[in-house]
Amino acid sequence: MTQVNVRPLADRVLIKPAEAEQKTAGGIIIPDTAKEKPQRGTVVAVGTGKKDEPLTVKVGDLVLYGKYAGTEITVDGSDYLIMRESDIVAII
Repeated sequence: MTQVNVRPLADRVLIKPAEAEQKTAGGIIIPDTAKEKPQRGTVVAVGTGKKDEPLTVKVGDLVLYGKYAGTEITVDGSDYLIMRESDIVAII
């Protein structure tokens, strides 16, 4: 995993979204215009948490998050999402 020069604050985490599916289970190739936005990714950086609420996710966790969660950012040519830990729905 590459080191990212972004340090999230408080209860925020930085996530590298998974790639969108290229094919369906039946083998049909999905065009770019019909691909769904991925809803899972890998945590690459975490904040320090809030005073009363420590973070439960850690770097390297594979997580599921809401479809419209987070803010998209680009760092060194790679796309990431930065979001609050509360926008993460599960660790898988």
